[in-house]
Amino acid sequence: MKKGIILLMLGCFSISMFGQKTAHVTVQVTQPKQQISKHVYGHFAEHLGRCIYDGFWVDPNLPVEKQGRIRMDIVKALRDIDIPNLRWPGGCYADEYQWIDGVGKPEDRPVTINSHWGGVTEDNSFGTHEFLELCELLGCDPYISANVGSGTPEQMRDWIEYLNFAGESTLAKQRAANGHPEPYGVSFWGIGNESWGCGGNMTPEFYSDQYRLFQTYARDYSGNRIRKIACGPNGADYNWMEVCMKNIRSMWGISLHHYTIATGNWGKKGSATTFKEDEYFGAMKSCLFMEELLQKHTAIMDRYDRQQRVGLVVDEWGIWTDVEPGTNPGFLYQQNSLRDALIAGSTLNIFNNYSHRVRMANLAQTINVLQSLVLTDKEKMLLTPTYHVFKMYKVHQDAKLLPSFVDAPKYTYGKEEIDGLNASASIDENGVVHISLVNLNPATTLATQVNLNGYNAKSVKGEVLTSKSFTDHNSFDQPNKIKATEYKDFKQKGDLIEAQLPPMSVVVFSLK
Repeated sequence: MKKGIILLMLGCFSISMFGQKTAHVTVQVTQPKQQISKHVYGHFAEHLGRCIYDGFWVDPNLPVEKQGRIRMDIVKALRDIDIPNLRWPGGCYADEYQWIDGVGKPEDRPVTINSHWGGVTEDNSFGTHEFLELCELLGCDPYISANVGSGTPEQMRDWIEYLNFAGESTLAKQRAANGHPEPYGVSFWGIGNESWGCGGNMTPEFYSDQYRLFQTYARDYSGNRIRKIACGPNGADYNWMEVCMKNIRSMWGISLHHYTIATGNWGKKGSATTFKEDEYFGAMKSCLFMEELLQKHTAIMDRYDRQQRVGLVVDEWGIWTDVEPGTNPGFLYQQNSLRDALIAGSTLNIFNNYSHRVRMANLAQTINVLQSLVLTDKEKMLLTPTYHVFKMYKVHQDAKLLPSFVDAPKYTYGKEEIDGLNASASIDENGVVHISLVNLNPATTLATQVNLNGYNAKSVKGEVLTSKSFTDHNSFDQPNKIKATEYKDFKQKGDLIEAQLPPMSVVVFSLK
């Protein structure tokens, strides 16, 4: 054999072994696992900036469709993504909130100060009944965060009785007098929020004792079962998880908070729309750290809860950037770019794959705050790229997880590298298989083979969300710049799908 041919063969072998150009995804279609809870696709509305006021709850004179003061174009948009639950009233605000301030005639409610977020006055016109009316309009479950930091077990007990007791009591009569004779039956209750920080600066030992005290008085009334959620750790605080799992028994779930920070610097987090590849890569690296967090926290949980009865509730997640120039720094208003959509798709893929433990999650936040689904400007409303990812992924809600395995080229920046492709798959009750893929590489169209392991679909359809630049975003002048469109750049060959995934893209396949 000639020397040149040998060198060519060695070169091809080298590319095959060390410079992989094709991604391979294997989906075990015939081996469905646990159900992916719809509650993994939940959302979060805090009394912060323009999320509640000038978001869900608008001026009576604003020329948009309303029910009372609830903005209905937002309600309709959220119904369209099958929103499963909404967390309220915080966040940090929850541990200063006195529920009694938000019931009764609006004109009689006290005016208080939101000291956490901008020092603005709060007229309490949006309170318990208004929130639960919103949830009824959305068709979703309410998730209420109870005040542990500045509240008492008695106050929490009374709130639960007020909402859930069907019999004769002073609080039940007060609820009826305020317009709702039947109990609401609120099931999800967070017992404190960020108790390691804004919720009281507690140690895990002190908090776990407080939780045991408070949860004693979170009682089931009239057949309405309470699902108690403990305050879990901040990111990689594994000691907090260890102490809580060791000391607490009576809980349905325990929370975890992790925010994506592109710069790694909380003091200067970077712009939402003006950044270069270093911050794009940094954001993706921070986002994918979620998998390591889940791996290590679930390992701790497994030592104390082998039957996996306790769910992990990631009730605050998403990217946090600097606020938009000229806006109140306490309002946390940021734009939403293609980068954010890729973060959403990647994070939801991770949640799906850890659905044996992750039973609920809540993106922060729904409107006009952090990684929003919706932005508003007076009567104008736009849906962000993140919203469109949730719409694409709603097919996974309550479907059964299909194990998937990814072997793909890394995305390298400088001396660092991360996984360039991530995926998850499920099969719904009608037998439709859904596969979601995210290509994070900003410059490479990724040739991808999806092996269905013997499953031959009669039809395959695809959707894609992408754009030319990772800084692209929807604006009030161009509200539809980024949205999902039909995806056709693939071929089906038996149980194999050969696809060309665009740079920075989210692709969802539906197979029947």
